[in-house]
Amino acid sequence: MSEPLLPADPASIGGHRLLARLGAGGMGVVYLGRTGSGALVAVKVIQAEYADDPAFRARFRREVDLARRVSSPWAVPVTGAEPEAEEPWLATAFVPGPSLGEAVARHGALPVRSVRALARMLAGALSAVHDAGLVHRDVKPGNVLLAVDGPRLIDFGIARATDETALTSPDMVVGTPGFLSPEQAEARGAGVGPASDVFSLGCLLAYALTGRPPFGGGTADALLYRTVHDEPDLDGSWGGQDPELRQLLLSCLAKDPAARPTAERIGADLAEDAVPGPHGGSAADWLPEDVVRGIAERAAEMLALPDIEPTAAGVQAPEPGAASGGGGGGGIDGTGGDDGQHLSRRRLFVMSGGALLAATAGVGAWAVLRDDDSRGDENTGPRWAIGVQADLSGTGRAAGRAQEQGARLAIEQYNAREPGKDRPFELTLRAADDGGSAQRAPGAAKKLIRDPDVLAVIGPTSDVTTEAVMGAYDEALLPMLTVSAGGMMMTSRQPRSLVHCRPGDAALSVPIAVHLAQQAAKDKEMGRPGLLQDRTAQTYAWESATITSLLLRESGIPAYPRVIPAGVKDMKPVVTDILKAGTGSFVYAGYAPGAAKVARELAAAGFDGPRLASQAVLDPEFLELAGDAAEGWLLTSSFVSAADTPKAADFSAAFRERFGSAPPYFAAEAYDTVNLVIRELVKGAKPEAPVQGSPAPSLTGRRPPKRAELVGLLRKTTYQGITKRFAFDAERGSFSGEGVFLHEVRDGGFRFLGPAPTGA
Repeated sequence: MSEPLLPADPASIGGHRLLARLGAGGMGVVYLGRTGSGALVAVKVIQAEYADDPAFRARFRREVDLARRVSSPWAVPVTGAEPEAEEPWLATAFVPGPSLGEAVARHGALPVRSVRALARMLAGALSAVHDAGLVHRDVKPGNVLLAVDGPRLIDFGIARATDETALTSPDMVVGTPGFLSPEQAEARGAGVGPASDVFSLGCLLAYALTGRPPFGGGTADALLYRTVHDEPDLDGSWGGQDPELRQLLLSCLAKDPAARPTAERIGADLAEDAVPGPHGGSAADWLPEDVVRGIAERAAEMLALPDIEPTAAGVQAPEPGAASGGGGGGGIDGTGGDDGQHLSRRRLFVMSGGALLAATAGVGAWAVLRDDDSRGDENTGPRWAIGVQADLSGTGRAAGRAQEQGARLAIEQYNAREPGKDRPFELTLRAADDGGSAQRAPGAAKKLIRDPDVLAVIGPTSDVTTEAVMGAYDEALLPMLTVSAGGMMMTSRQPRSLVHCRPGDAALSVPIAVHLAQQAAKDKEMGRPGLLQDRTAQTYAWESATITSLLLRESGIPAYPRVIPAGVKDMKPVVTDILKAGTGSFVYAGYAPGAAKVARELAAAGFDGPRLASQAVLDPEFLELAGDAAEGWLLTSSFVSAADTPKAADFSAAFRERFGSAPPYFAAEAYDTVNLVIRELVKGAKPEAPVQGSPAPSLTGRRPPKRAELVGLLRKTTYQGITKRFAFDAERGSFSGEGVFLHEVRDGGFRFLGPAPTGA
């Protein structure tokens, strides 16, 4: 569980913006951080008093060097380090799931099939460690983190090169009693080699299989003695199920290091087992359902960040962000039918809460439309304001400008009403450009928060900028209505000001599962779905793939999943592997560039089955890069095409007249959101005497509701807009209305199909 930053904590370290504390010990602190590209990392920082010790600094320098040598999909990679800093630090990729020890303690021993898969993957990790000339020396359940796509071996803090002189005392026992080898127990020094890690792996696998350490519990001395002299306890009902696995464990736990198999040999012996990730298998098969649920719950807990507390002076790392991409779909009966499995809308939005574009004008032209406070010829007196915090100049400017335009049109139409009951006050729009950067976002938010006339804010545009300012808006109790940001972290905590005006990213996976369930019901010979998670998309891909996998499994059609590391350029091997498994459909979880590569490979292979993805792929870049291979792809989204939505016809005409073009994605959603705010302001306006420090009353003598009061009004209301029906969780502000849509690529463009089936 993450904890708030303390006032004495730095705001950033080595270009990583710090978000929370993950843990602290006598030697330092581990923080949750975010890189400039948006990736989450665990940043280990050593306290200055230890860094002043030359021997300690040498050991830390060595730890960094050793960890950088290991390259395996099952070992957590080092992403950055600065051993020579005043307070040395090391950053590794962040895995939000529980440790193996926590999973077994909570859910009990794992089934045989899970342990076989675990053995193969961890053997692969250790093989990479040993190929780098290292010995891990602390393989234990607490150093293995679980994810749906496989385990991750962590903590190389006491690893040592096989040809290196120890920095520790020659008679010191290094490791964790109960999971160390006889060589370690007897402190044999140079005799502790790769075979020692294999013994520890055998202890870990026995623990996973039986729920208890193979040499029992008790004092450290007793554990060390039994490790050296006693036989392991492997008794249990599992033994009769898989004699081969029992023999493997006994060979790993041989007292003589020379009698143990190598990690490479273990991996080869288990090569035919189906396992998740880059080297084969199924995430739906490798772990039992309750553990998968536990992983998702633990990930949601770990990513439920506390509000960012004020910290010691420091420069925050730049963090460019982009709006959640478009979505699309096609070829689905919008009624949902009776053929698919019924996935309730209630569960859809529970998962959504925590269970994952083109510019139309130049910057110069855009400036004339921002911060417009003119009142025309009518002397109406002071007006109340609605703010828009958006990316108006960065990589997400298409979505940001669309929201600014939609909000502006709603306010202009309101101000055009006859003064009186229908217009008891004047409104203006205050825009703040954050450039899509988490570094700039707090300044933009501060500008709006400090303006006493601003009663609510639309935005920000992206997940990273939203996460950067949630704490500030919560502290000010200023309603923050997000139109395009959709990550689960926003609603997995307890936000005080959030009103989430779209289904979360996780909800966009539901129609994908429903569609495939319907297709499977119609075609009994249809192969299982292929599911590709592209880690380039970080949390977005993980969330989409995890929810899709869980729903498909629940529908009786478990996916054949694969995971590729970030930055993979050649998709052919993984696409070929998925198709060889006899898959009849293909789901991609990631961003548009990766989807385009996959689309080209599928087209080259002649695959014409259903191809599906969610909102981030609904981007002109997908069409440009994929070309004809994009045809037929089905995409889900949280937004409509206003030009193709009958209820939005008047809006589309007004938008075209005002701005000279058809409304882009997110313009109609922002228009609806502002009209929702206006309705609650009109309902909540009260005849009151002026209060110092509050917005000035209108000429009608009415005053607006306070910001905190407006949060409550918005969360408790329902509203039928031109795009969807808005409804919210009154306590959390998460979206509970209706609003997932389908688009299909046809004739080189995105064709809007309407509401998506949810199986409800």
